[in-house]
Amino acid sequence: MNGWAHDWLTPDWPAPAWVRACVTTRSGGVSLAPFDSFNLGEHVEDDPAAVTKNRQRLLSLLGCKPAWLRQVHGTAVVQAAPGEVLEADASWTATPGIACTIMTADCLPLLFCDRAGTRVAAAHAGWRGLAAGVLEATLAALAVAPDEVLVWLGPAIGAQAFEVGGEVREAFIAAHPQAAAAFGPSANPGRYMADIYQLARIRLAARGITAVYGGGFCTYSDPRFYSYRRAARTGRFASLIWLAD
Repeated sequence: MNGWAHDWLTPDWPAPAWVRACVTTRSGGVSLAPFDSFNLGEHVEDDPAAVTKNRQRLLSLLGCKPAWLRQVHGTAVVQAAPGEVLEADASWTATPGIACTIMTADCLPLLFCDRAGTRVAAAHAGWRGLAAGVLEATLAALAVAPDEVLVWLGPAIGAQAFEVGGEVREAFIAAHPQAAAAFGPSANPGRYMADIYQLARIRLAARGITAVYGGGFCTYSDPRFYSYRRAARTGRFASLIWLAD
């Protein structure tokens, strides 16, 4: 961790020591406002040279090769491929030194590994991808027995800030009636406050995944993180997981 920005996160979960993971924050980069300072997103109108410098710094600090994705709020899962930018919302690998990498700014990043530490994956779950089945698709690609899977929920928008319409609530309840418990009242008629962490846990539990850690962040209220709902013109932070060489 030497050289990491002081507030970057390391998951607190019982993964094997050679399963490495990191969540960046806004700290430690060269981007100027409103992308200050460690923006890693190339698609947000930041200075491309600044993004390149930030990505180079990430590479040098972590000592792994990030496999970037072009995320589209879908359910496609690919094998992590550094040097390519594949269109997908999740990736997996069994190859040491390659980091499954997700960028977010309110959506939920999830990191996966097996208890033996032989395979890892990362998924990007906004409400659309979550409702469509991106977690289930990631688990299928990981191809590990449910009781052997560990999952960590990274920083996402908190329930007190995530207002959605009734169609979002219905989409989740249609698949899992117990998802009704993840929606609270909003001050605005016909709207609800959604707990994306609880929704993810419900969908994981339906697939037999119970070793779930993390959660409890709020990108909207925590200034360490970029938040699209707080400021539409903003950067992206990354959640990465890899197997050490």
